[in-house]
Amino acid sequence: MSSDRLAITLCGIPLRNPVLAASGTFGYGVEFADHLDLNQLGGLVVKGLSREPMAGNPPPRLWETAAGMINSVGLQNIGVRAFVREKLPALRRFRTPVFANVFGYTVEDYVEVVRVLEDAEGLAGYELNVSCPNTKKGGMYFSSDAGLLAELVAAVRRVARRPLMVKLSPNVARIQPLARAAEEAGADAVSLVNTFLALAIDVRTRKPRLGGGLGGLSGPAIKPIALRMVWEAAQVVRIPVVGMGGIANGEDAAEFLIAGATAVQVGTATFWDPRAPLRVARELDRFLAAQGIAGVREIIGTLQMGAGQ
Repeated sequence: MSSDRLAITLCGIPLRNPVLAASGTFGYGVEFADHLDLNQLGGLVVKGLSREPMAGNPPPRLWETAAGMINSVGLQNIGVRAFVREKLPALRRFRTPVFANVFGYTVEDYVEVVRVLEDAEGLAGYELNVSCPNTKKGGMYFSSDAGLLAELVAAVRRVARRPLMVKLSPNVARIQPLARAAEEAGADAVSLVNTFLALAIDVRTRKPRLGGGLGGLSGPAIKPIALRMVWEAAQVVRIPVVGMGGIANGEDAAEFLIAGATAVQVGTATFWDPRAPLRVARELDRFLAAQGIAGVREIIGTLQMGAGQ
């Protein structure tokens, strides 16, 4: 979906619209080619890639909540080398910018994944999933310690020539120090929020609903909190902010842009509508037209907070 109203630039990369398919909900992208025209997406972020293949968590992996979904997929993936060999060639046929989501359990893991991707053609940039425990630092999470996050981003920055986006977790006391740490360490953008740590219980068996126990909550339930955190991050960084969290229609996307996001990602909505990113872009375009707004950039960061808020 594209129109002159929707065109933006993210980290120097031209996007036909500001709506991207989010990591973890869109496979490696090619699986959706039969359901929608991938060339009409603003961009897509492939599922997380690790140094070696990962089998993920035991089933069940998904549980639908009253206003969203809890997942415990466990970052299942084929590994970065298999991705370069088996998936990336097919993605190169499309014009849509492709971002590789990268994760690991040590700084060296992240660096190695990016090093492998640097030797491959067909990627626009990287998104670092920092919501993992650093096994070398006693399980401390990259996403909750500004110093650890800065160390990780700086190490990846030294090997990454492409734009580097850092995906921040909401499971922190304050998002601002983490957003600033990512920027100061060399990130070209931050994306937020990742899922909220959550639990669903089967009252009859008195066991968790998910095979992995805890999971990540996403969908409409988290949107108001995600909006607040996107706004907070946008207040303290000069790099672009990419917003996500419960976006299901065009006005949802507009809210994130008004809060300060340059672009948005649609994730959970694709589980019930594989064409959701395109639909959200179309609805955003219609909203802008109805409001007499010539270009989407005109609404970015225009939230008017009252005195003392």
